[in-house]
Amino acid sequence: MAVNSDAKTAAFVDALHQAARREGFDICRITHPHAIPQALERLRAFLDNGYHGDMDWMARDPERRADPAELWEQVQSVIMLGMNYAPAENPLPDLRARDRGVISVYAQRRDYHDVIKKKLKNLARWVVAQADADVKVFVDTAPVMEKPLAEAAGIGWQGKHTNLVSRDFGSWLFLGSIFTTAALPADAPETDHCGACQACVDICPTKAFPAPYKLDARRCISYLTIEHKGTIPVEFRAAMGNHIYGCDDCLAVCPWNKFAQTAREAKLAVRADLKLPELEMLVQFDDPAFREYFSGSPIKRTGRDRFVRNVLIAVGNMETISATMQARIEACLDDDAPAVRAMAVWALACHDQARARDLAKNRLADEADDAVRAEWLAVAS
Repeated sequence: MAVNSDAKTAAFVDALHQAARREGFDICRITHPHAIPQALERLRAFLDNGYHGDMDWMARDPERRADPAELWEQVQSVIMLGMNYAPAENPLPDLRARDRGVISVYAQRRDYHDVIKKKLKNLARWVVAQADADVKVFVDTAPVMEKPLAEAAGIGWQGKHTNLVSRDFGSWLFLGSIFTTAALPADAPETDHCGACQACVDICPTKAFPAPYKLDARRCISYLTIEHKGTIPVEFRAAMGNHIYGCDDCLAVCPWNKFAQTAREAKLAVRADLKLPELEMLVQFDDPAFREYFSGSPIKRTGRDRFVRNVLIAVGNMETISATMQARIEACLDDDAPAVRAMAVWALACHDQARARDLAKNRLADEADDAVRAEWLAVAS
């Protein structure tokens, strides 16, 4: 780094904070690459318990994931950035609108990877110009343990729901990082301020927390609706309610959210049509309609089949359905995707058991997929 005195370094850090603010980041802190020595042990325990489910990528090179210097040996400092995405209103009341789908707050906006990565690159170029240092940028797409690093940098702490909590922004922060060869002074780490509260653990519909600070992703609605392939296990379907993409329950109930201000970044404005969309519309999406509707959204990456699968779970959990909705469920019985067909069987049986039983015999004779057959057999028994 070109600066060679404490005064120049302090001036650079102050200027860095100002530059980060201009880019739209709400908080900027610095830590060292060796600041999270406990991360590897915690990651290994998570993996050994199988809590990662289908996310095999998490099990690849855990040592590299848990140590920034393993990812880039030249790194001297890690600049952690946070961008507030707090909603204008608490999303928990949305769970009562059973004819509509609840999409996680972060996914009601443009894909944050695209928004934040561009801003990180802009800020990284500023660092290169000002500090004569090399840089690398990361935002949730590389093996970087951003939450422990953010805690080490003083942005917040990992709460009992395992997500980052901030005294200034509650549970609503997107994180990104800039690794640099510049040797910068580290900020003090944040301490845990959860106290005796475990509202986030208690509210989880699927009991995904074996204990505070431990998450079994296999039971988490966010994992089930986004990462999990195939059908949704029976034990979680009713508990999913009208969650169709992600889940904010444990985030939204956090008392520290009372200090959060509504997100200020214009490029992360909420799309009005993704705030409680009608299930009757969503359930009929084919792939082109899905791609068009979710253009620019992180939901698009999940794919149409998994998304409509999720919608059918929410349809099954509706209190009542119209004749039009029932017709759309039955249309899904012939879908090309086995997961969609399977969840259509379940949704139909939730509302018209007699009709589902009548269809079961012929459908079983024609169905080759084991998962779909299992749903028809459950109806027929």
